[in-house]
Amino acid sequence: MNILIEEFSSLLLTVDRVGPFQERMEEFDFTDANDEPCNAYLMISKNGRGKTTVMEMLAAMMNMLGKTECSALGFEAFDREQGRAQWDIRLTVNRGGRKETVILSLVAGFMGEEVSLKPWGASDIRKYGATRWCRFGFVRNAFGRYSMVGRADEWVQDFNILIETSIGARLSGFEGDELTLPTLIYFSAYRNIIRMPTEDRAIVAPRDWNYRPVHIFDVEGREWRDSLDNLLVWLKWMDDGRFEDAVAAINERVFKVGDRKLFAGKKLKGVRKEPPEAIIEAEGLEHRLDRLSSGEKSLVQLYLRLGAHMTRNTILLIDEPEVHLHRNWQYETLFALLNLAKSHFPNFNVYMATHSERMMKAFALNVVEENLRKGAYIIETAEEEERAEAIAGEAVAKELARNRDQVAGEN
Repeated sequence: MNILIEEFSSLLLTVDRVGPFQERMEEFDFTDANDEPCNAYLMISKNGRGKTTVMEMLAAMMNMLGKTECSALGFEAFDREQGRAQWDIRLTVNRGGRKETVILSLVAGFMGEEVSLKPWGASDIRKYGATRWCRFGFVRNAFGRYSMVGRADEWVQDFNILIETSIGARLSGFEGDELTLPTLIYFSAYRNIIRMPTEDRAIVAPRDWNYRPVHIFDVEGREWRDSLDNLLVWLKWMDDGRFEDAVAAINERVFKVGDRKLFAGKKLKGVRKEPPEAIIEAEGLEHRLDRLSSGEKSLVQLYLRLGAHMTRNTILLIDEPEVHLHRNWQYETLFALLNLAKSHFPNFNVYMATHSERMMKAFALNVVEENLRKGAYIIETAEEEERAEAIAGEAVAKELARNRDQVAGEN
């Protein structure tokens, strides 16, 4: 039977006793004013408020898909502490022409018998156009053992088996693959490219090549199979058009935007055979990827990895997209990512965590744009939130008093 995933979109995330979220249960709403899932979302806070924690947690929860047993989730708050979370997703599956939409709650961490932080009632389910509520995940008991949630639900099991049996499925397009399985791609704030040793280089598939529910990227190049050089050499060897698409994407988005060049006189030229590696041309001279500036390396990694691994249902997480970038490059990067969300609407979702005021303003939350559903969340402590609410309340009270005085004066 032909099975297609028509939608895999975030709705809500409920977090309890994880990292900075100890004082209260925190709920992130990933929907817009019309209760539709956002395809562009900004998390804003000061340092140490939990932006990175949320992204790492989402990656750990997504990585549960395709598994039938678990001894650790790879997230300390779940594995060793009392942390727990629930991630609610709207999932639409088309099985041979028969379509069904459900609310799938991924649950993880230290849970009691209730096995959920947010129960979904019939009216809540209908609100988002779904027909039923399902749960899947791994929860830990007081003895440290994990048990699987959703084992008795045939619908959940069928979906999980679909993911399990599809791991390693072939991807054939750069930023345009037809595979509908959901994937999450997470870029940490550390996106450096280091020099590779010249030995042990060969034409070999990059690690975790083809479909995976989760891809996590930070510093590039610790081993040959993990390097961007290897990725480009491999794409060139595949000779299926992806290499040319990758080169074009980097030269358009990183080294120039339209007719205005960001990094004057530079381009990704291709790859050489000996030693096998990528070639950057700068004003007639050639050099390696690791000789690029920090900002250039960050962007090259972002666009190459994203294009190579994204499916038709992709959640992109970027921690501090502005890192090492001049303010003009910050704007161009933000607009490029938003354009990707528009062009792949509604199945490409980009979530960014930042404390850059420039990024916040450029995001323009209140500006309506076609094929773009924007949302944002300001992470504050309980005290900061109370103080902000008090200030807002005082402002409203003053405005009402001014209006009353104005009416009284007119009378």
